[in-house]
Amino acid sequence: MIEVVERGAVRELRLARPPANALSPELMAALTAALARAAAEASAPAPAAGERVAALVLSGSPGMFSAGLDVPYLLTLDRAGIHVMWRNLYGLLRTLAASPLPVVAAITGHSPAGGAVLAIHCDARVMADGDFRIGLNEVRVGLPLPPVILAAMRRLVGPRQAERMSVSGALVSPAEAARIGLVDEVVPPDQVVERAAAIAAELAALPREAMAATRRLARADLVALYDDAGGQGAAADEIEAVLDSWFSVEAQTTMRGLVERLARKRAGGAGGG
Repeated sequence: MIEVVERGAVRELRLARPPANALSPELMAALTAALARAAAEASAPAPAAGERVAALVLSGSPGMFSAGLDVPYLLTLDRAGIHVMWRNLYGLLRTLAASPLPVVAAITGHSPAGGAVLAIHCDARVMADGDFRIGLNEVRVGLPLPPVILAAMRRLVGPRQAERMSVSGALVSPAEAARIGLVDEVVPPDQVVERAAAIAAELAALPREAMAATRRLARADLVALYDDAGGQGAAADEIEAVLDSWFSVEAQTTMRGLVERLARKRAGGAGGG
């Protein structure tokens, strides 16, 4: 589910779960493991041949970075299963936030909900130009935005834009995303991965210890969002509140309606050839 492309000191981790790179438990586990593996390799002695990985690019497939959580699958799970999913998602986000290696998001296309959440936790974001949308549209599927994710969004774009985007569940164009600071650059689709890799290479070329120490300090507030007093990750009461929202009548009705509409759309497209 994760394709690895070596680019010298930069390693590209490419989401590869067609058709939409939806975040299933398996994909989240695979990405968490790939991030941990890269970090371990970076701290190991330099290889005899080749370059040691020093920065990462997180990319998707052409036209689709990630559609977010795999809602059709998740609707089949009970509360215990959803609890594990949210705990693993928070674990993935903390791993991204605390990665000792810079991670640059190459947003190759649409990036709603969980796709945008992944990008928000990276160091920088380059988005493909075109008829694509990005944003936190959880409210539109009946889910309140979890506090840690709202705080990460506020950290990136500021209080006013975070409120506007999150409360309305807005999905915006690449140009609007760049205007409000949600993404850093917008480039043609065929250049998005290369530009993200170039930014990652620039970070990798800096004096390593000075860059790493400053980066840890700069990102400490993001990492802290996922640490409770015992250092065991996001607070249990927050996950329980998220679960209550997930299994509310409004959320379940809205999500199931969305899944049914998508199924009809796919069936209509297949029927039309």
